[in-house]
Amino acid sequence: MSSEIPVRQIDPSSGTSDKNKKSGTVELYASRKKIYVKEVKGFFQRIRNVSLTALMGMYFLFVWITVDGQPLIHFDLPAREFHLFGATFYPQDFILLSGMLIICAFGLFFITTLFGRVWCGYTCPQTVWTFIFMWVEERIEGNRNKRMKLDKAPRSAGKIAKKSAKHSAWLLIALATGLTFVGYFYPIRELIGDLFTLDANGWAYFWVAFFTVATYLNAGWMREQVCLYMCPYARFQSVMFDPNTRVVSYDPNRGEPRGSRKKGVDPAELGLGDCIDCGQCVQVCPTGIDIRDGLQYECIGCALCIDACDQIMEKMDYPKGLIRYTTENELEDKPSKLLRPRTLGYGAVLIAMISAMVITLMTRVPAELDVLRDRGSLYKYNGQGRIENSYTVKIGNLSEIPHTFNLSVEGLEGIRILTRTQVTVDSGEHRSLPTVVDVAPEVLEESNNRITFSIQSENDESLSIETESRFVGPNR
Repeated sequence: MSSEIPVRQIDPSSGTSDKNKKSGTVELYASRKKIYVKEVKGFFQRIRNVSLTALMGMYFLFVWITVDGQPLIHFDLPAREFHLFGATFYPQDFILLSGMLIICAFGLFFITTLFGRVWCGYTCPQTVWTFIFMWVEERIEGNRNKRMKLDKAPRSAGKIAKKSAKHSAWLLIALATGLTFVGYFYPIRELIGDLFTLDANGWAYFWVAFFTVATYLNAGWMREQVCLYMCPYARFQSVMFDPNTRVVSYDPNRGEPRGSRKKGVDPAELGLGDCIDCGQCVQVCPTGIDIRDGLQYECIGCALCIDACDQIMEKMDYPKGLIRYTTENELEDKPSKLLRPRTLGYGAVLIAMISAMVITLMTRVPAELDVLRDRGSLYKYNGQGRIENSYTVKIGNLSEIPHTFNLSVEGLEGIRILTRTQVTVDSGEHRSLPTVVDVAPEVLEESNNRITFSIQSENDESLSIETESRFVGPNR
């Protein structure tokens, strides 16, 4: 079976494509061809710089911030405590994590139906770290042409020095990334001290090394390969696209036929469109595609091609926007709708989930009460001729401070607790309290009666919780 198929040959390294689109062949299993991305400045690049700075600032700074001696974000797996912005959550709050994941998913779907892969272009961790690594590479090895010449040049002291400096800088950034990530699970101040004094456990060294290597390889070496072959979003994004989705697009009606010309020459006189076929849009693309070939799954919506093309249009005294964020309908001179059934559906689910999450967090009581009735015996009569039932009351303190709880029961006339009714529970602790309850026989109208246990904190009057149980007596 042949391993070759006919395709249109486009060379991303040169930044140009044959305007006649000659057919050629390419190996199905050809090795990766390095993409040399040209640095470009412009409106969308400035937006990305802001988002990159904000995201990196949060990632590297939040791990150092403490609130009342507690890290701002700390996932304490051994203690099964998750501290987020001053609140503490426990495995029992897993439903909140599920809600957050659903909100993130529908938020991604909602944004994608409106603006395509803006998540990939501006906030995806792979994109953020890749752009940081490319910026370092540009500073050390020079611009695109210099990097291409350096790679083709024979080995020399200068080349080794530049390559060594670049990879050293990459490894330092990767190490800082790994240390910071592990710092969200192992307090960062303790982690750094324990690592350098060799007091940290083996898992700490392993995960720091793992995320250091992963960052170095993904952002430094693999780059667009992660987006093209490892990220599932690139594959299923088209399911959420429709003719009204605003994505980075080339306007062929205005740009074709493309061709070179001198500045000041009216393209209409030459029978050409506004595209001068300079290839700048290809040279700045981090995935090496030609946006002029239409919508492609490799496009991450970073808009670098828009900034590059707008600069060329400005130099040629042409209107900007030959490549722009637009919709398929607008390119075909059809009306485009922002709100449509799909976006309204995603938006409605998103609002409902956010509302449910906010209500859950606002009404969340930082305590737990669980009552288990002793099933070993139905009931018994005590020395006072009253009917007893035995229970195990489990009380959990989900707050940041210890609480002393008072236990009470109601639901039947004259019902009382014969055992201990007060217990102090430390932060994050769960206590089991053997409890005996009795009631006069004449009060029981049924053999199975509903009663309610409740706890009230002495430290905080607003902290109270109740739960139902059953009191069993003789048949009537």
